[in-house]
Amino acid sequence: MDEDTRTTRRGRADEQRTPQRWTQGWRRITLGSGMLVYPGLTAVAMSGTVSGAALVAGYAVVAAFCLCVVLAATTVRAHRRQAIVLVAVMGALFLAALPFAHGDAFFLAAVVVSFVAVLWRRHATPVLVVATLAALLVPWAVPAWHTGPGTFQALALLFTALTTGAFAEIAATNQALVAARAEVARLASEAERNRIARDLHDLLGHSLTAITVKSRLAQRLAGKDPDQSLAEMAAVESLSRQALADVRAAVTGYRDVTLTGELARGRELLRAAGVVADLPTSTDPLATQDGELFGWVVREGLTNVVRHARAGRCTVTVTGSSVEIRDDGTGARGRTGGTGEGSGVGKGLTGLRERVAAAGGTVEAGPLSPRGWRLLVTVPPGTRDGRRNPAREGTT
Repeated sequence: MDEDTRTTRRGRADEQRTPQRWTQGWRRITLGSGMLVYPGLTAVAMSGTVSGAALVAGYAVVAAFCLCVVLAATTVRAHRRQAIVLVAVMGALFLAALPFAHGDAFFLAAVVVSFVAVLWRRHATPVLVVATLAALLVPWAVPAWHTGPGTFQALALLFTALTTGAFAEIAATNQALVAARAEVARLASEAERNRIARDLHDLLGHSLTAITVKSRLAQRLAGKDPDQSLAEMAAVESLSRQALADVRAAVTGYRDVTLTGELARGRELLRAAGVVADLPTSTDPLATQDGELFGWVVREGLTNVVRHARAGRCTVTVTGSSVEIRDDGTGARGRTGGTGEGSGVGKGLTGLRERVAAAGGTVEAGPLSPRGWRLLVTVPPGTRDGRRNPAREGTT
């Protein structure tokens, strides 16, 4: 693997991990630890409301609360149950801090509600409303505290919980996007593998069949006509080179398949196989709009004729919206798919149906009476407008 490939893969991996970093590792701990500002405000406020042993007890409650905040921040994603228990303990410590910090104890409530917004997003709104009203009204409702409404504490609680809830929502959305992107990449990779498999079957099936036929012909001619035998072997070499080029083109996603070219190759293939070829010498100008698709049809159809038909004659008819291939062979049973000899053509017809379906066309394939086989592909003219090139589907 070269350095550029490794660098690209590392870049993609880093790109996929970036959205998750904000909810994992030290960043999550840092964000959770930022909540310690509120226990600090509560501890400072205690010095003005209590003293002596009561102040020490209040500081102990705040210290225990800070410990729970740190532990909850480190376990909120990996150990949800432990985080829930810690949030419950923090709620109890908030209630315990009320006699010491009075209305400023609601700074602790801001932390508790923020964790609730992360752990129970569906139920965060009613909890937030109740907690905000409590922070606003409880200090005013307790005469012994000698304070008015806890406006500042209520606002701090409200905006802190909203910000934390928004962060949790963004983090969840980012994780969903990462998962969706991974699924899209998997589907794209699967589609590309299917495209390569389909193209290799169509390309190599035709080329290797032609090579096999010409090699047998060269063997038969070796003793009778050495010059013609050499010519056939030269054609075999040319086909081998073309097959190699086709494989490389299929892997890279660029293929040059035309109806005219496949008709010319098909005529030579049928001649070498001893099949009388009744192929058009020119094509309907309208057929060039689907020239690549029809080229694949001719390639697959004629390859199957040579492989399976045991035919004496093959006829190809091309119109502006269809291409039809007929033969008079007796090998229809081998072209029904399934196992054995027919399995390859079964895969070939499946790939051909996929190409034609992408173009909005139909495929009809089946035996003729009393003998022979017929393959008809029809693409209605109205389906051409605005559609993608079916033969190149999945190459970009």
